[in-house]
Amino acid sequence: MFDFHKDKAVYFTIQYKTCKEYVLPFIESAMDISKPIKVLEIGCAEAGVLKAFTEKGHTCVGVELSESRVKLAEQFMADEVKNGSARFISKNIFDLDLKKDIGFTFDLILLKDVIEHIHNQEKFMAEVGRLLSPGGKIFFGFPPWQMPFGGHQQICRNKFLSVLPYYHLLPRFLYKGVLKIFGEKPKRIEDLLEIKDTGISLERFERIVKKTHFSEVRKQLFFINPIYKYKFGLKVRRQNRILGSIPILRNFISTCGYYLVEKSS
Repeated sequence: MFDFHKDKAVYFTIQYKTCKEYVLPFIESAMDISKPIKVLEIGCAEAGVLKAFTEKGHTCVGVELSESRVKLAEQFMADEVKNGSARFISKNIFDLDLKKDIGFTFDLILLKDVIEHIHNQEKFMAEVGRLLSPGGKIFFGFPPWQMPFGGHQQICRNKFLSVLPYYHLLPRFLYKGVLKIFGEKPKRIEDLLEIKDTGISLERFERIVKKTHFSEVRKQLFFINPIYKYKFGLKVRRQNRILGSIPILRNFISTCGYYLVEKSS
């Protein structure tokens, strides 16, 4: 139903536009990036997000597990790869040798729609910290697990399941049963169950930030995720401040959270 997930060129453009119009301004409001900086994106996929940063004159590195997606990133960003403003590495971030694979630390690290897919998020946060330059910051953009489509059920092949909200919150065995009954293939079910295992709430994310000795620089919750503007033609709406401050409830009614964090002094 959502063909933009299959058309990588279209998805590259969606990510690029979302970053240029929403992610970049969010970061710029709390961090001076008017001069060239070094930027790392973890889970860069086809690198649409990094495109917006190379246009600003920044040096960018993308790390991505999928070799096929790295090849597409190198294809879509061929000019940037050629002029040295972008490079891509297919590797698990835990296996990254900073000195050997890159040679420098980063002023800004990006994780857009990534943290909710990662196992052992506390260990991951600690690992990411070693890649930061002094005073460096990390941007996170992710959907809270409890939001209507926090299970990423839009990737289901069954049209009914792909637009049905909240059923990913069922107990694991019931959720798996529903996916089977509606004909989802074993690999797709496995992927969706993994997302159920790693999905993260706003409260858990904020606890991990503090526990791993980071602090919030800026935060913005959205009732309508900025990327939905390009995916579904919806108007972007920031979360109501009062509703967005109510623990637990805010997870169910916020479709995205933007955070900028830095190492605590």
